[in-house]
Amino acid sequence: MAALRMLWIGLVLLGLLGFPQTPAQDHDTVQPNFQQDKFLGRWYSAGLASNSSWFREKKAVLYMCKTVVAPSTEGGLNFTSTFLRKNQCETKIMVLQPVGVPGHYTYNSPHWGSVHSLSVVETNYAEYALLFSRGTKGPGQDFRMATLYSRTQTLKEELKEKFITFSKAQGLTEEDIVFLPQPDKCIQE
Repeated sequence: MAALRMLWIGLVLLGLLGFPQTPAQDHDTVQPNFQQDKFLGRWYSAGLASNSSWFREKKAVLYMCKTVVAPSTEGGLNFTSTFLRKNQCETKIMVLQPVGVPGHYTYNSPHWGSVHSLSVVETNYAEYALLFSRGTKGPGQDFRMATLYSRTQTLKEELKEKFITFSKAQGLTEEDIVFLPQPDKCIQE
């Protein structure tokens, strides 16, 4: 009886504190027959959606960023993003490590001190890509983010609708979605 009580207490604590900070691996959808070499090159972050409280607070001041995707020396991808922050151009590099099927990656978030999973869910390589990232920001704090990348800075209406539908399918709401305006600097050629 005492062992059963300890088991229930352990399960309750896991529910309250969250599971260990490891990325989801088996239930993330990935672009069928993903071709990493066709995914390389310049992309613009045209749409974002997230359940993060930080994102909800800051989404009104976010701008489109330019991301150059290149192969990493470890077989993964380097995402080098240039964006406007506090009227300055900043560049950050995110290194994605391949995991499992092609199109599924993990990356370390130094800010949150956790490992996140990222999947290229859908892309036609020439025009758009839908990405989904998940992880934790601390005990019991599930993090989800959908990203719409575009090869151009101008977004077609049907891609906006596709992204809204995609984001809602990930459990995000209309209030969690933003289409990013173009800044007047940092992403020009």
